[in-house]
Amino acid sequence: QLQLVESGGGLVQPGGALRLSCVGSGFSLDDYFIGWFRQVPGKGREGVFCINSRTGSTTYAASAEGRFAISRGSTKNTVVLQMNNLQPEDTAVYYCAAKPGTIWSCPLRTNEYEVWGQGTLVTVSS
Repeated sequence: QLQLVESGGGLVQPGGALRLSCVGSGFSLDDYFIGWFRQVPGKGREGVFCINSRTGSTTYAASAEGRFAISRGSTKNTVVLQMNNLQPEDTAVYYCAAKPGTIWSCPLRTNEYEVWGQGTLVTVSS
């Protein structure tokens, strides 16, 4: 059974940082695009950052540029989203998701991803 589990969310002050982890089981992340998405209650889910796990190429949203970074984790089957200079508008539930793929760039279109984690809450507030 393919599963993704996120961790690392929490409460942080504006300007602070958090490191979210996404651990996959039941499959190898090497054969998948891994994306991070976020959702605020009452709004649609939006793509933040994704990585082609085979090539390392990434795609990111304008809101993430210069503040967030995605990478393969040091432990097997893990993808990390490093978030710096967090702002109140970054408050959301963050999800990681997987889409089979090893060529081209990963997409940030929510409806293309097949496996989703349960989400981790990030709250940015003073």
